[in-house]
Amino acid sequence: MAQHEFPKPGPEHAFLKEGEGTWDAIAKSQGKESKGLLEVKMVNNGLWMLEVYKGEAAGMPFEGRGATSYDPVSKKYVNVWIDSLMTRPMVSEGTYDKDKKVLTLRGDMPMPDGKAMKTTYTITYKDANTKVLSLKGAMDGKEFEMVEITYKRRTK
Repeated sequence: MAQHEFPKPGPEHAFLKEGEGTWDAIAKSQGKESKGLLEVKMVNNGLWMLEVYKGEAAGMPFEGRGATSYDPVSKKYVNVWIDSLMTRPMVSEGTYDKDKKVLTLRGDMPMPDGKAMKTTYTITYKDANTKVLSLKGAMDGKEFEMVEITYKRRTK
């Protein structure tokens, strides 16, 4: 029987690794602003970037966790997101535009009624220590911004 070759981190994983660290966050949603904290580290032989976010949503404590990797078969970044507002994961996939420095992921966000809302989130990399996440949802064919989060990396 042939030996199965396991995946190894590639340049796309190295790109994800550049995001490791502690990030202060300012989240803007529905005209309100709140602060948060994002911890990022690579795990599982450098194949997955794990994120832990703690902050507020709608005036209540909020916690979310994300796992992002790059799938060389589909040639897409993949993300699984879970948080304190849902009981099923949001799964997204997408691509990185090196020229624009924007990672765009599209997926389905589970809603309380059991249905899913189409979502698009983009992460724009302003510089090595600043990035902006924009999460947009779509209902009845109309897209709207759900949240925008500006992250600033803490110096080591």
